[in-house]
Amino acid sequence: MNLSQLVILPLFAAVLILICRNANQVKRVALAAAVGQLILTICLLFAYCNERHAGNTDQMLFQYNTMWFAPLNIHYHVGVDGISVAMILLTASVVLAGILISWKIEKLSKEFFFLLMLLSSGAYGFFISLDLFAMFFFLEIAVIPKYLLIGIWGSGKKEYSATKLALMLMGGSALVFVGLLGVYFYNGTPTFDLLELSKTHIPVGVQSFFFPFLFLGFGIFGALFPFHTWVPDGHSSAPTAASMFLAGISMKLGGYGCLRVATYLMPEGAHEYQGIIILLASIAILYGSFATMMQTDLKYINAYSSVSHCGFVLLGIGMLTQTAIIGAVMQMVSHGLMTALFFAAIGMLYERTHTRAVEQMGGILKLTPFIGTVFFIAGLCSLGLPGFSGFAAEMTVFMGSWQNADMWYRLATIAACASIVVTAVYILRALGKVMMGPIQDELHIGITDAGWNEKLAAVLLIAGIVIIGVAPLFLQHLLTPGVEAIMQNVMRSGI
Repeated sequence: MNLSQLVILPLFAAVLILICRNANQVKRVALAAAVGQLILTICLLFAYCNERHAGNTDQMLFQYNTMWFAPLNIHYHVGVDGISVAMILLTASVVLAGILISWKIEKLSKEFFFLLMLLSSGAYGFFISLDLFAMFFFLEIAVIPKYLLIGIWGSGKKEYSATKLALMLMGGSALVFVGLLGVYFYNGTPTFDLLELSKTHIPVGVQSFFFPFLFLGFGIFGALFPFHTWVPDGHSSAPTAASMFLAGISMKLGGYGCLRVATYLMPEGAHEYQGIIILLASIAILYGSFATMMQTDLKYINAYSSVSHCGFVLLGIGMLTQTAIIGAVMQMVSHGLMTALFFAAIGMLYERTHTRAVEQMGGILKLTPFIGTVFFIAGLCSLGLPGFSGFAAEMTVFMGSWQNADMWYRLATIAACASIVVTAVYILRALGKVMMGPIQDELHIGITDAGWNEKLAAVLLIAGIVIIGVAPLFLQHLLTPGVEAIMQNVMRSGI
């Protein structure tokens, strides 16, 4: 399995898009590339499962390692474990859904789809990189396209939102880079290789100093409180596909980095700052839930709820138990699918009604049954209804968090559980007003249900949500070897 194909395919598609002569050619190339990415990731999943079933116990499979820049010992080193495979599958699903949802884009369509392909290439490169410099390189690729997508194709205060998002994420990147330099220079032999670094013991003092840089830097990408403020503004102003990419993929880069880099390489640092991480995660969960109750704009509702749901990811990582970390990764996958579906449904409604205000809608389920059903499924997954991925992920986080016997951490777990009630309130209220209320006369004129492209996008995301909700053990088994490797580092450090 050549993992570099995942990076090369969207880049090749981006080049083809630039030489296309009309919008129809652009869309067809983008769609073909997105379908190809999904096929590649499914092949990767089967190849990974076959290798594990055959008894291959290597920590990372399908590795390729070659020198990139010899003076600084920087390599192009790639490989995957179950965590990486899950993130890659999530990325491919959201990319294809985002391309389908954007099928009617007319304004600068060539540039729009070019940026989407560039974003997807950066995400794949980030998830397969085993060299920290290469990982940082791919992380940076995604920042400027986000700025352009919001600033050019966005709505509302798009210039302000795009600038705020770019500055916040670049600030997070700067913190990450400082942490990576600490890992590079203070571990004995200067190297960025993740596997080599995992076998060495970084001095405790170095971990204490540089762990906050890494965790905070990646945490900004993952909506860590109180550095989450770019999330509502960015999501509310972004076009639908960009919102899907931001919430479904980009925010997962932060959680993945907090786990794969900060916690894995600096377990003593993770233990030292464990209380602060759990406190900030708990605040994010509760603050995000209550802030969502105050919103009347559908995109702001989904954006603030994303702050709360991403808090579960950081809570699971902070608890430093195997079950909680598995739950955190499951939550990343679940939230990526669910929030992409939610933004897709909101985009469908906005395209037809030209409003996102809850009080201006009503009776949508009668007018557009398919879109209404999609909205219901996304909402019910968000509040953790059994049978959907949200329930499986959040329950795993709660069970793993309770395994930590510290009284204060169990209180944090109880607080996180209580947020489900608040989530149910704002979700059911929004569903009732938008879907079940009286039909607004001005909305009834000329409104149509979802088109073929929107239906395909929604079905793809719903399939992932239901599969994880009904059969979560498959995802758990996929993630377990990678999480066990992280836990070995945590336990070896004496935690």
